[in-house]
Amino acid sequence: MADAPRVLIASRLFAPEVSAGAFRLRALARGFVRRGCRVRVVTTTPPPSAPPGAVEEPGLRVSRFPVLRDRGGNVRGYVQYLSFDIPLAFRLLFARYDLAVAEAPPTTGMVVSVVSALRRKPFAYYAADVWTDGVISMGAPGLVVRLMRAMESAVLRRAASVLSISDEVTDRLVELGARRDRVATVGNGVDTGMFSPDGPAKDDGAPYLVYTGTMSEWQGAELFASAMPAVLERHPDARLRYFGQGASEPAIRAEAARVGDRRIVLGGVVPPAEAAEWIRGAAAALVSIVPGIGYDFARPTKTYAAAACGAPVIFAGTGSGAALVRDHGLGEAVDFTTAAVSDAMVRAIDAWRSGGGEEERAARAAWVQANASLDAVGTNAADAVLAAIR
Repeated sequence: MADAPRVLIASRLFAPEVSAGAFRLRALARGFVRRGCRVRVVTTTPPPSAPPGAVEEPGLRVSRFPVLRDRGGNVRGYVQYLSFDIPLAFRLLFARYDLAVAEAPPTTGMVVSVVSALRRKPFAYYAADVWTDGVISMGAPGLVVRLMRAMESAVLRRAASVLSISDEVTDRLVELGARRDRVATVGNGVDTGMFSPDGPAKDDGAPYLVYTGTMSEWQGAELFASAMPAVLERHPDARLRYFGQGASEPAIRAEAARVGDRRIVLGGVVPPAEAAEWIRGAAAALVSIVPGIGYDFARPTKTYAAAACGAPVIFAGTGSGAALVRDHGLGEAVDFTTAAVSDAMVRAIDAWRSGGGEEERAARAAWVQANASLDAVGTNAADAVLAAIR
């Protein structure tokens, strides 16, 4: 191992924190380890909501330091980003590495880009989405949008390798300045050992639908809560369960108070194994993307997690995420409207009550296993980066 490449991954999120980004970066780290690299992850101290568990293993070391978080425990917001990025700059100046990998936001990418240039080291940028588009969707001031776009474009131009999760994201990254020959489209995936049809399933005593993961502005998860009154007209005992956190929580809580009788339940952040149990027992898993705000290219990880457990997916929205569900038989894609969503939720509960569907559940899980295994994605991403710097 004396001559093994030393890889440094800089990310504000990493396991055991529960998020798609944290899982994706751990898979990348393991991919590098499988290729004989020595990996050091420079990240943050996890929030209290993170499940316990060791993440270090032979060849993988994790360095953590405290960071500012918002009320929900997220590293989200410009002050929170800077609380990670400023100490990161000093840590990188004195760290030993042959290659660095930066995860979004672009402020972190810029720090890694500048320090790596000073030290004459190559770096890669993992672009799971297009950060500027997200800033626009949140209604940020024009000056902030221009600064973020300039920063994101600069990082993309300077990176020796850019990792993308889909063809749609790749095209957008090229529009922002990335060289197409430096972008590797490695796909997206989930831990198919954790998320699978095999294992315990929750029994809620009545049919329920489940939403897991982030509830951000661009996902519009409150749409499902607003659809529940119409669902309850047909299925008075049905429940809607949310697991996760995000900007939509206040709107969801307000709808839950109007519906009453705990028909809409917010369960907070739960360990992945528990989320998988809730998904297995659900009549359907819910996924949404607000159309027309710049995120129609997104394929949320929660789609893969649900299908990997065998559950049918109800996807509200358009674009790539809807096509993923529709084209591969993962469930039903519907318009982003209360009426369309409530009708789909009723159909899912009808199907759940009738029983059966085991062949469809097995087919969904098999498709994810063959096409969206997170281990395979991590190894492909590591190979793409190593090939680029060689």
